[in-house]
Amino acid sequence: MIDLYSWTTPNGRKVSIALEEMGLPYTVHPIDIGKDEQFAPDFLKISPNNRIPAIVDREKNFSLFESGAILMYLAEKTGKLMPETLEDRYRVIEWLMWQMGGIGPMLGQAHHFLKYNVGKAPYAEERYGKEAHRLYKVLNTRLEGREFVADDYSIADIAIWPWISRFEWQQIDLNDYPNVKRWYVKIAKRPAVVKGYAVPKDTGPIPLPK
Repeated sequence: MIDLYSWTTPNGRKVSIALEEMGLPYTVHPIDIGKDEQFAPDFLKISPNNRIPAIVDREKNFSLFESGAILMYLAEKTGKLMPETLEDRYRVIEWLMWQMGGIGPMLGQAHHFLKYNVGKAPYAEERYGKEAHRLYKVLNTRLEGREFVADDYSIADIAIWPWISRFEWQQIDLNDYPNVKRWYVKIAKRPAVVKGYAVPKDTGPIPLPK
């Protein structure tokens, strides 16, 4: 049994989707970041960086924070969503790191300036808006002739997809990136993704492009 400490953010949804895809039993512990619950002393014992998500693997009495590390741990624990051969494994890890170093922090800044603080910092809006489009172009190019980012469905797709699900926050029209749109919609229809997206609470249907 896995204890999942999470909230309705792209990083949180990575792990709930992975748990659903892997078929692992888990118990959800909502950490409402709008109420600063991530700073509670009990949670800091599990996640010293006061960020969600975090997990505790009761079977091994092992706790872990940072979504990328959690995805890799769960993939190795189950033998799912991560290739066995060296080159293929590192192709997945390559795109997982791309998400952790680019998609996540840059699109997070786009949310901050383009959705929540419109008009306060025009330079920042332009900077992160342009970077969002650059990252979408990279992903669109990668998906040319590919079903998934590392050929087979993997934790790399699971890491990237929840950030793309906020394309409206980023002022992105998915029709401008047809390969991303195809990939995004295909994954959005997976039953495990639909279920994991609604953890730890249902915030409405998955956004779909027009």
